[in-house]
Amino acid sequence: MTMPRRVEDILAHADDLAARFESYEPDPAHELDAKAVGLLRAAVAERSDAERHMVDAVKAARAAGLSWSAIGAFVGTSGEAARQRYANKVA
Repeated sequence: MTMPRRVEDILAHADDLAARFESYEPDPAHELDAKAVGLLRAAVAERSDAERHMVDAVKAARAAGLSWSAIGAFVGTSGEAARQRYANKVA
């Protein structure tokens, strides 16, 4: 579809779009389940909070002198993986 160039064409196009908008009926099959969306949003927020808490804990552990190896053991990974994940966040 090419964009209209004349004022009359632009107005006619706008009228057509307005009519399509006003007559639109949503398909219930395409609606999102509000409860499921709410659960997902809450889970994402919780994960974000947990990651912030983890960064704070790693920062405190590093300040207390714990090695990356020890931190990795606590978070369930290798020390190198812990360092790669958190070193730039705790500096």
